[in-house]
Amino acid sequence: MERLTIFFEQLFVEWGMVHATSVILSHITLALLAIIAALAVGFICSRLIVPVVMKISDKTMSKWDDIVFNKKVLVSASQIVPAVIIWTFLPAMFYRYPTVEILLGRLTAVYITVMSVKTVITLVNSFKMLDETVSTATRQYVHTFCGVMKIVTLFVGVIIIVAIVIDKSPIVLLAGLGATSAVLMLVFQDTIKGLVAGIRLTSNDMLHKGNWITVPKAGIDGVVTEITLTTVKVRNWDNTILTISPQTLVDDSFQNWRGMQESDGRRVKRKVYYDFSSIGTVDATMCKSLIKKGYFKSDEIRPGMTNITLYRRYMERFLSKTAAVNKDMIIMVRQLEATNTGLPIEFYFFLTDKTWVNYEHNLADIMDSIYAITPEFGLRIFQLQYGNQV
Repeated sequence: MERLTIFFEQLFVEWGMVHATSVILSHITLALLAIIAALAVGFICSRLIVPVVMKISDKTMSKWDDIVFNKKVLVSASQIVPAVIIWTFLPAMFYRYPTVEILLGRLTAVYITVMSVKTVITLVNSFKMLDETVSTATRQYVHTFCGVMKIVTLFVGVIIIVAIVIDKSPIVLLAGLGATSAVLMLVFQDTIKGLVAGIRLTSNDMLHKGNWITVPKAGIDGVVTEITLTTVKVRNWDNTILTISPQTLVDDSFQNWRGMQESDGRRVKRKVYYDFSSIGTVDATMCKSLIKKGYFKSDEIRPGMTNITLYRRYMERFLSKTAAVNKDMIIMVRQLEATNTGLPIEFYFFLTDKTWVNYEHNLADIMDSIYAITPEFGLRIFQLQYGNQV
C-alpha cells in the first residue's frame, strides 16, 4: 500500500507541485479513495448482496437459512465491511505518520469488534424464530443457550477491545483472568444460578411458556409469558406482569396447572358442613315424598335409612346427569371426619369446560342446586349463630 502513496506523490510532483504539497495531496487522495471505496462496498452489500441473499434463503425449504440469513443479521454484518476497507487503507494513508496510523487503526479495530459482537448477538437472537412445530422444551433449551452465548460473546468482545486499547494479546489477558475468576463468579453469580435453575426447570419438564402457575409467596397466579436465563415473566389474571427468578421457582414450591389444562376436565373439590341435629332416619312420609319427586325409585329407598346416606347417593346421581360434569372422570360424594362445626360432605368431580369464566359459572350453578335441594332431605347446612337467637 505504501507504493500507492509513493505513486501519488510522484504523480503530483510531475504535475509541478513541491514535495511537501504532493505528500499532503497524496494523503488526501488516498483518504478520499478509501472513503469512496468504503461507501461503494457498503452500498453494494446493503442494496445488492443483502436482498439477493434474502431472496435465495426465502426460496429454500429449510428453516436454518431463514434464521442465519435474516435481514437484521445481514444488515449488521454489512456494516462491518466499510470499516474493514478503511482499516486496509490506513497503512497507505498515514505511513509517514505512524502515531496517527496506530490511533486510527485501534479506533477502527474497536469499531469492527463492536459491530462483530453486535452481529453475533443479532444472530443468536435470531434463533428465537424457531418454528412452533419444535417442542416447547427444545425452544426453552435454545433460549437458555442463546442467553449463555450472548454473555460469552459480550465477555470475549470486552476482552478483545481492552487488548486493542492497551496493545496486548487477548490470549495474555485471558490467561491472566485466573486471578480474577472469584470476582467474575461474584459478578455473574445470579446469571450462573439462573442458568442452572433454568436448565433444571426445562430438563425436568417443570415449566413451559404458556403454563398457568401459582406461587402464593410471590403473589403469582397467571400464565407464563417468557422464560429467560435469569427471569420468568408471568401475566396475572388481572393483567399485571410479575417477574420471578428461576432459582426461586426451583428452591420454593409452585403449582403448575398444566396437567389440568391438558386433561379432559378441571377438578372441583368442595366441602359443605351439615348440622348434626338435622341428621336422622327417614320415615314413610319422607320416603313417599322423595319417590314422588323422582329422586329415587320405590325399590331404592325404605324407612329407617338415614337422610345423609340418601342425600349422598342422590348427589352422585345428580352430578353424573349434569351436562357440565365429565362423566368419564371421578364423581364422588364422600363423608369426611366429623368436626365441631358439623359433618363435612365433600363433593369431588370434574367439569368439562376448563375456561375460567365458564368453569366458575358452571360450578356456581351446581353448588346452588346442592344448597337448594338440601332441605328436601331434612338436612340443614351448618351455620354459626351469633348474638341472641330467638
